[in-house]
Amino acid sequence: MNKEFLIKKNIELSTEFGKFLLDNPAVGERIPPEAVIVFIDETDLALSKYNLALAEKAVKEGRPIVKVRIKGLAPETTRLIKPKLEFSAA
Repeated sequence: MNKEFLIKKNIELSTEFGKFLLDNPAVGERIPPEAVIVFIDETDLALSKYNLALAEKAVKEGRPIVKVRIKGLAPETTRLIKPKLEFSAA
């Protein structure tokens, strides 16, 4: 995997983690403001390896690390409730 792909995946995971924190504010309160959050995805070894390298660099800089272990992402679903389509002839 190339670096650009890994960065995009981290952005996607960050977005989803932000949603998780909105639903679980007590978890967010435990994360120090200067912490580096890294995602360890059990389904993506390349991403996990890349992120662990980022974590090692942050540790050398004296920053706290929060590892978020996940088992992948669920498929996106619609939030529409019982949509009904109405078609008309042109």
